[in-house]
Amino acid sequence: MLHDRILVQLDKDASERRSASGIVIPATASLGRRLAWALVVAAGPSVRQVSVGDRVLFDPEDRSEVEVATKDYILLRERDLHAVAEPESRESELGLYL
Repeated sequence: MLHDRILVQLDKDASERRSASGIVIPATASLGRRLAWALVVAAGPSVRQVSVGDRVLFDPEDRSEVEVATKDYILLRERDLHAVAEPESRESELGLYL
């Protein structure tokens, strides 16, 4: 990875969602502009706020897709990220915070 580029892999459950009542909403359903979560798998040397293994939030419309070793990834710049999630392994009774 060069400069401030980040290689991410979409979360497995990003393809479909469930409503509060349990109805499955496919990824093709249009609900307005929706951000997506992904896992950082590689980061360039100029990246300061994110490290490999972090979950990040980004706009899926502003992305470049790439295939590496038969796996699909998304190439982003660090400035295109909206948030970084705290690790879920943290021992706390509180929920997920951005």
